[in-house]
Amino acid sequence: MSSFSFGIDLGTGNIKIYNNVDDTILSEKNMVAVMKKSTLLAYGDAAFEMFEKAPANIRVSHPLNNGVIADINDMQSVLRNFIMEITEGGRYSGADFYVAVPTDVTEVEKRAFYDLIKDANVKAKKILMVEKSIADGLGLDIDVKNSQGILIVDVGYETTEISVLSLGGIVLSKLLKIGGRKFDETIRNVIRREFGLLIGEKTAEQVKVALTELEEAEEDSIVYGRDIVTGLPVERAIPTEMLDLALTEATATIVDNIKVILERTPPELGADIYRHGIYLTGGSAQLAHLDEHIVRGTNLRVNKAIDSQDCVALGLARVIKDSNFRSVAYSLVEDEK
Repeated sequence: MSSFSFGIDLGTGNIKIYNNVDDTILSEKNMVAVMKKSTLLAYGDAAFEMFEKAPANIRVSHPLNNGVIADINDMQSVLRNFIMEITEGGRYSGADFYVAVPTDVTEVEKRAFYDLIKDANVKAKKILMVEKSIADGLGLDIDVKNSQGILIVDVGYETTEISVLSLGGIVLSKLLKIGGRKFDETIRNVIRREFGLLIGEKTAEQVKVALTELEEAEEDSIVYGRDIVTGLPVERAIPTEMLDLALTEATATIVDNIKVILERTPPELGADIYRHGIYLTGGSAQLAHLDEHIVRGTNLRVNKAIDSQDCVALGLARVIKDSNFRSVAYSLVEDEK
């Protein structure tokens, strides 16, 4: 292993980079702001601050879409700048890159992750892939190489990946195009329908994140937006019960697909899952009552990750630091194996 190693989790909503030199994880919004089609203006959290506020000559966007790379040039710019930032100007050479990739995508889409690192001018020595659900399991401090059946539900920004693991491999996996962004859209729709109020994506996300805290305080959610009738900016108090009901319908698809995976799981692995429960992780896993909906739908215990957003990056860190788990990483190029 080279002196520098990075674990890269390219989420649609957030990018997480583990750096083995100082044993830290950088986590920022996976967004880029480009002015006049070619000039990089901002990236990460700084670009997110400009989202829904930028003039027409500044494009603010996500380089990833539904878990796969949508704009490789933008993604390379974001990655290269973050690597230079965390290594103090790029004083490193021959680094190994461990990249988390979704299981249920095509080989062409997986190859795009390899090409991203290779062509990003980050001086990669080796580029190794790790299945995202395997990294999740390691991040949850589970020994994924034993014969125990493990069911992991990773709820991300645009996708949810449901996987059954055993013996260091993936027995079953399904990628759903539903996640935090769908929850935000549900909140926007119910507020528009019930209150005639238009709110932005960022406001909807803030409402979603604050729901649990507001419920505990028995307070309404205060939002600001544009009244559809008058066109003027207004303030409204939104009952959390209304939002909970709308989100219950949105999460039903995840619960239904978990049940489909369980129905297809071999009986011995199913017995393990019954004993140990379902592991819930991902940036949107902290959605209010999501774990309760899964419990009701499956009659299984749900183990919710404490550090759900960084779980994959923590798993990549274990692969880098512990040679016992190095075998779960693989290369798409013969001479890098």
